[in-house]
Parts: sequence; structure tokens; C-alpha cells
Amino acid sequence: MSSARLYTPELLALAVELSTWPPLENVPLHGEARSPTCGSTLAMDILLDEAGAIDQLGMRVRACAVGQASAAIFARHVRGRDADSLASDLRGLEAWIAGEGAALDWPDLELIEAARAYPARHGAILLPWKAALAALSSTPDAG
Repeated sequence: MSSARLYTPELLALAVELSTWPPLENVPLHGEARSPTCGSTLAMDILLDEAGAIDQLGMRVRACAVGQASAAIFARHVRGRDADSLASDLRGLEAWIAGEGAALDWPDLELIEAARAYPARHGAILLPWKAALAALSSTPDAG
């Protein structure tokens, strides 16, 4: 498979968007995830709204272009989602990238669809969902 097909201009442009979501200071919820296949990492800071849904997030992403693109897609569309919906989305995303399920109902995933053919990139795709769930299950810092 050609890497030119994987690294489209649209996918590469998503990496630039990460500057829109810098790490947040002094937030109570923080989570991290690491891809076992490539070593990519993502650290996420989250602030919740009154209903317990994600209101703001910041990220520190050290990942390949696919992982960076996945993080940007996640950040674009995560506001208003809660832990239960993200856990369900993660299960659906895992099935989709493995070719065992329908596409997840998450906008812009088509921008990284070509990465499904590259199993070594699957862990990087999942990083933002896993880091968010780690953050949402973390204990808020005592303030």
C-alpha cells in the first residue's frame, strides 16, 4: 500500500489544528494514553460542564500524523459528550478500524479512513478516546 494514499493533504492539515487545543493549566481531570504498536502518546486535560459533559480540552500530542489527525478530529467534535458516550464510541471505533463494524457516527472520520489498512496505526487512532476516558475516570485534584 502506498503511503501517499495514507498521508493526504487533508490528513496532514489536521496536525496543524492541534495548536487550537494546547494543554490546560490547573484542571482537575487529566488522562494519558500510549499506543503499544508505535509508542505515540497523548495527554489530555478536560473541563466539564454542569451536566458532566466535556466543555473544554487541551492536549499534548506526541504521535505520528495519523495520531495527530485523530486527535484533531476528536477535539473538533467532543464537546458535549460524556464518559458513557465516549466508551461506546471507543468500542465502535475499535470495531470499525478492525473491519468488524460500521463506521462510527463521528464527523470527519473519513479523513483518516485510509489508516484502517495500516494496523500499526490503529493504536494512534484510538489515543484521544483512550486519553479522554482516562481523564474522565481520574480523581479530580483536591482544590
